[in-house]
Order: sequence, then C-alpha cells, then structure tokens
Amino acid sequence: MPITGLLIGLLGLVPQVGSTPQSVPVQSAQIVATFPHDNRAFTEGLFWQDGYLYESTGELNRSGIRKVRLSDGKVMARVAVDPPLYGEGIAPWNGTILSLTWKNQIGFRWSAKDFKKLGSFKYQGEGWALAADDKGGLIMSDGSPVLRFVDPATFAVKRRLTVTDGGRPVKMLNELEYVDGEILANIWLTDLIARIDPQDGHVVGWIDVSELHRQSGATAENDVPNGIAWDAKKRRLFVTGKDWPYVFQIKAPKDAGSSADATVSTP
Repeated sequence: MPITGLLIGLLGLVPQVGSTPQSVPVQSAQIVATFPHDNRAFTEGLFWQDGYLYESTGELNRSGIRKVRLSDGKVMARVAVDPPLYGEGIAPWNGTILSLTWKNQIGFRWSAKDFKKLGSFKYQGEGWALAADDKGGLIMSDGSPVLRFVDPATFAVKRRLTVTDGGRPVKMLNELEYVDGEILANIWLTDLIARIDPQDGHVVGWIDVSELHRQSGATAENDVPNGIAWDAKKRRLFVTGKDWPYVFQIKAPKDAGSSADATVSTP
C-alpha cells in the first residue's frame, strides 16, 4: 500500500522493541542463501509451488502476477493486473492462483499453468494478503488486526481471528504464509514478521529481518520487507521486500533454535 495517510509511527501502530511481562521473544533472521530478485518488483504476495516462486506486484501500471525462477530471478511467465486495479496478495488453490486487489473489493482466479483469467470473486473491505493454510482454506489480511479464514471456492468467510500480542491487537498485518502450524505475517512498514497461533491469534514470537533490509540496500520509505514463501518439502523459507534486489532464504523459526535477541511488545 502507498504510505500516504499511513502515519503509523505517530499513531503508535508499530510493534516496538521493549520489555514487558507480556512481551514475546524475537529472533534475528538467520540467512542461509541469497538469490537475485527484480528490484522493480513492488512485492505484494509470494508463494512457492512446483519448483518456482510465484509473486504478485502492486502499484498502478506495475501490478501483475509472475512465475519466477529462484536461481537467477528470471521471470518465466507473467500477467498484468491492469489499471485502475492495484494488485495485492496471491495464494494457490486447486491448480489456480487467487489474487486480491487493494481497494476495489474484487479478486481474480487465474490458471496456474498459463495465467489465463478464469473468473472473479468479491469481498468486503480492502485486500492486502492471501495465504493457503494446511486445511485447504485461505487466510486473508486487510491491514487490520483481524485475519479472515475464507473458503477458496466461494470466498465466503468461515471465521475471523484477531491477532494480539500481550492481549493488545497487532495492526498492519500484511503478507502472510502458513509455516509449521503458524501464520507468519509481515507487519507493514516494520522489519518484523509475526509468528501467529492460528487457533487463538496470539503472537508466539517475532522474526527481526532488519539485517536483510540493510543488506538489500533499499532506502525508500515504501521499500520495506514484504513477501514470505515456504518450500515445505525442503524446509526452505524465503523472504524479500518491495523493490529489493534479493530474495533471502532464512532458517524457519522452528529450525533457528530457541535463543532470543530481544523482546517486542505492542504499545
């Protein structure tokens, strides 16, 4: 999302490093490998399937969906999401890719094989991110503390989950991925990824990707971490950011050990 109107630092919406009785541990991301990434890709969604990364990009006239070869970042196939639509998150389902748009309350179904548009669906509110869970459903974020679990066939909302840290709502939930029984979520305009319990919504830990941000060389205000993909078969976790030149493979939280560098708590 563009930064216009999002004065989140002043509004106290960003989880901040601190130490309170309710705080949970934060681990620094441990880099395993680094791969090329298109530094003109304003990443909104990311997932791994059948040996490739699938990525959605945002911004007007730049929105689209692409299939990317990990080793060299080559775009193998792509389709545009044309103006006035602003592309957002994507997720795989049953041989298709479902994609969201930001403010238009419309999403699309695409063939994962050839990116042919197959249909559309409606939803209420903004669309930010989308991820497949381990039960054949989808999880959707809209920038609020509430995640929606939706039926991918109808896009009907099955349940809602409020994400909290120490009992306080965690806002600006953005890109999502389901990893080892947890929901991972980028927190918009921060260097933090929340690890969320999908049953009750409480944050069980945080991943600090600030070193990845530094290594990316990205300095523009909007060029923040966004994009999480999980290769479950090989236990590879990939993260990137908006207009970053790299995709980083990092250790999955449950493979990274139990040592904590600090604690975070919501203000």
